[in-house]
Amino acid sequence: MSLLDLLLLLLVLVLAGALFLRRKGEDGEARRLLEAAREEARLALEAARAEARTLKEEAEAKARRLREELEADLRRRLEEEAKEARKRLEEAEARLKGEREELKAERERLLALQAELKAERERLKEEREDLRREADRLSKRGEALDARALRLDALEEALARREAALKEKETALLEREKEVERRLFEVAGLTPEEARRLVLEKLDQELEEEKAQRVRAAVERARLEAKREAQKILAQAMQRQASETAAQLAVSVVPLPSDAMKGRIIGREGRNIRTFEALTGVDLIIDDTPEAVLLSSFNPIRREVARMALEELLKDGRIHPSRIEEVVEKAKGEMKTFIYERGEEAALEAGVVGLKPGLIQLLGRLHFRSSYGQNVLKHSVQVAHLAGIMAAELGLDAGLARRAGLLHDIGKSVDREVEGSHVEIGIALARRFGEPLEVVDAIAHHHDPENAETLYAVLVAAADALSAARPGARRESLEEYLQRLEALERIALSFPGVETAFAVQAGREVRVIVKPDKITDAKATLLAREIASRIEREMNYPGQVQVTVVRETRAVEFAR
Repeated sequence: MSLLDLLLLLLVLVLAGALFLRRKGEDGEARRLLEAAREEARLALEAARAEARTLKEEAEAKARRLREELEADLRRRLEEEAKEARKRLEEAEARLKGEREELKAERERLLALQAELKAERERLKEEREDLRREADRLSKRGEALDARALRLDALEEALARREAALKEKETALLEREKEVERRLFEVAGLTPEEARRLVLEKLDQELEEEKAQRVRAAVERARLEAKREAQKILAQAMQRQASETAAQLAVSVVPLPSDAMKGRIIGREGRNIRTFEALTGVDLIIDDTPEAVLLSSFNPIRREVARMALEELLKDGRIHPSRIEEVVEKAKGEMKTFIYERGEEAALEAGVVGLKPGLIQLLGRLHFRSSYGQNVLKHSVQVAHLAGIMAAELGLDAGLARRAGLLHDIGKSVDREVEGSHVEIGIALARRFGEPLEVVDAIAHHHDPENAETLYAVLVAAADALSAARPGARRESLEEYLQRLEALERIALSFPGVETAFAVQAGREVRVIVKPDKITDAKATLLAREIASRIEREMNYPGQVQVTVVRETRAVEFAR
């Protein structure tokens, strides 16, 4: 019990005593005692109130301190919890961001997989269509072969009957021949060996004359039959198609604004030129040539990238290793765009549509490829035009012929990076990009038309020969030119009966002069054919070589 409660209880007791004494009717002493009690009670009450106020103030101060301590503790805990909450929030945000990045990457991967699946589905669809066409073609060929087999069986039966009849006649003729020989020996008075020798000599002469006449007649007849149609087709094709030729060099010249630029290109201790050569793979030649530097490389694409990068550096003026790396990367990107544009232009010029982007990129690389000084891309476009013209004249698909002609040398675009000949590489590329069977056959046999399965391969081979053999299309060194002329004359002089030989018209004709007492007119025809066959076997040459055998007989007499 507190002090305040005790004082209140005392006051109640005093008041109760006073009331009790008043009721008993006591006298003034009692009142005095009551007054004294009242005073004591008042004083005790005031003291109690003062003590209560003091206790209240102490309690309030203690409460304030406790409240402040609680508030400080609460603020500290709130701050710690806020920090912990912020930390957890940041961790949750980081985790959520990582999960979002993973989901984004997963979505991109799924999109890429969908694109690959779509492309694979398209490729499988094209392969199924090709297989269906191939199956139809094989089915038709099988039916044709069955019909041909039936015809051959009938012909074999007829031939067997005819062979039996011929054997009977042969037996009869042998008997009759023996009888004739016996009578001839009796009439001529010769031995069998002498008679056989005379007959064989006469027969050899007659057969040689007849063989030469038949060869000459067959060649002339074939020439006349082929000349009518070929003249029209080839003349129109050659007249309607012509293109410029460009000789590709291994060195590019880049002009400089001043000779002072050479030092900046070299850089401190040669670091700029070393960086440039390492990034481009091209030799940078800086010599005494005024206001010019040379870029040397047998790879024309690298050389062109280096030229573009060097011109950009000279234009910008800032030349240091990091800037060189940046400019070279930019030039490589621009080169890819340039190559694709050249491929698109070639396809548009040739009238070929529907080529896949990868094939167009490979086609554009032919812009930097040359063969005997002839630009391969321009050559391919010209072959496409020639093949299309001839196909139209023959009633074939001109668009398919142009496509085959444009892509016949596509293997040369990567033959420096991939093993194999340009024909093998071209076949693989055409099949990879889903080109038609006729285009693949033309690529495979444009150097070997005898084994071709379609007429388009023959047309592309003819167009390829026309484009390469026309005057001015290709260039060759003087040494190779002289060696070819000497080889032609040497082959002609190696035959017996040849007096002299001359290679004329830049090696496109060989004129052979023979001895008239050893070579007859009939043998001259055979000699020309033998020389041409040997040239085909032993030499490589563009176009064709005409062999002309000249036999001259003179009768000289003097009038006196």
